Amino acid sequence: MADPIRFIDAAEVQRRLDHRSCIALMHDAMIALAKGQSQQLLRGIIDLGGGDLFGVMPGALDGAGFGAKIISIFPAAAAHGASHQGVIILFDRATGAPVCVIDAGEVTAIRTAAATAAATDALARADARSLAILGTGEQAWHHVAAIRHVRPLDEVRVWGRSPDRAKELVNRIADDFGLAAQVVATVAEAANHADIICTLTGAASPILLSEHVSGGTHINAVGSSRAGPSEIDVALVARARFIPDHRDGVLAQGAEYLHARDAGLVTEAHVLPEIGHVFSGSVPGRIDASDVTIYKSLGSIVQDLASAAYLWKPDPTPAIAP
Repeated sequence: MADPIRFIDAAEVQRRLDHRSCIALMHDAMIALAKGQSQQLLRGIIDLGGGDLFGVMPGALDGAGFGAKIISIFPAAAAHGASHQGVIILFDRATGAPVCVIDAGEVTAIRTAAATAAATDALARADARSLAILGTGEQAWHHVAAIRHVRPLDEVRVWGRSPDRAKELVNRIADDFGLAAQVVATVAEAANHADIICTLTGAASPILLSEHVSGGTHINAVGSSRAGPSEIDVALVARARFIPDHRDGVLAQGAEYLHARDAGLVTEAHVLPEIGHVFSGSVPGRIDASDVTIYKSLGSIVQDLASAAYLWKPDPTPAIAP
C-alpha cells in the first residue's frame, strides 16, 4: 500500500526552509537546469483580467522528482495575505506516486529571493555593499533577508509607491536584520550609486531607466514574470550583460528582453547563457568591474522541485508533548 500523501503548510515551510539553505538549493538546481539534468516546459498562464493570473509550471529534476506548481497571482491579495497562492505537487521518480503537496506561496516567496541571492553572489562586484529595493511587496523583505547572506550590506534604500508601506518595510528591515535602511522618494534616488538593485514591482511600464544606473551595478529584474509588463527600460537592457535564469523561458516570456528586441536594440544573442552556466564556471558572468549586469528572473519549476524535495525529508523537529 502506498504511503499517504504528505501535506506541508506555510507554517512548516517558514520553519524549515531558511534563506541560507535555500540559496544553496537554488545554486545546485540552476546548474542542473543548465546541464540538462532537468526538464521544464514554458509556464502556462491564463489571464483572468484585472491583473489576476492563473499559472501552471510542470517539470522534472534529477534527484528531486517531478511535478508541477499550480498557482494564482492576485496582486491585490498582497494587502491582506499573499499575492502568490497555490500548491506544489511532488511525485516520486521511482514509483510515479504523488508524495507531497506543499503551500506554494511560501515556497515561492523564499526560493525566488534565494535564487536572486545566488545570482547576486555570482554577478555583483565583490565589494558591493549598498542595496536598492524597488517595491514594497512580500518579495522586498525576502530579498533583503536573502541577499544579506551573500554581501555584507552597509545600507538599504527602499522606494515604493506607498510611502507608508515603504516606512513599514524599512522599520522591519532594521528590526529583523539590524541594517541601516531608509525610505527614498524616487527610483532615481534609490538607484543612484547602488551596488545592487532589485526590481520587485508590478509595474506595467519601466520604472528603472538606464540613466539611473551607474557602471558596475548589478540588477535583479524579478517583478515581471511574463511577456508584457516590464520594469526596466530598453536602453538599460541593451547596455547590460543580460543573464537569464532559463534562457528559453526568457526568450519567449521575458518582457524586458522582448521590448528591447522589438525596439531593434538587441537580438537573441544578447541573452547570454543561463545563470546555471555562470554558477558552474563554464561561462563568465561579470567580466569587468564597470559592467552593468542584469539577472532576469522568471522563476523555474526546478527551483520549486528542489525546495519541495528538501521539505519532503522527514522533519527532525521533535513533536511537542500535549
